Amino acid sequence: VQLVESGGGLVQAGGSLRLSCAAPNRARDHYARGWFRQTPGKERDFVAAISWSGSNTVYADSVKGRFTISRDDTKNLVYLQMNRLKPEDTAVYYCAADVDTSFNGVDYRAASYDYWGQGTQVTVSS
Repeated sequence: VQLVESGGGLVQAGGSLRLSCAAPNRARDHYARGWFRQTPGKERDFVAAISWSGSNTVYADSVKGRFTISRDDTKNLVYLQMNRLKPEDTAVYYCAADVDTSFNGVDYRAASYDYWGQGTQVTVSS
């Protein structure tokens, strides 16, 4: 499963960005999807996840209330709407797919995800 992220860039603190994750070579899939982020020298951290039903979501405490994950299965896209961005949100953001989940299952553990995109850089200036 190929995943392609887009939408990253440079934004001032307090601004917004929307990341997209496409699976261009697949029809609609029934995979849970997650967003993770990583800064140099650190482990990949969980940001948000959504079940393949779309009805269940989970967020890291650091982004709760500011970020929203959603999916449009008609386009096979997953989004991460990021509002009120902070400099500490600066990272490479990765989209991932978890193929072994239940209808409403979500997981915050990176090891549970089977496929990953190449990442998109998000830089928030102060």
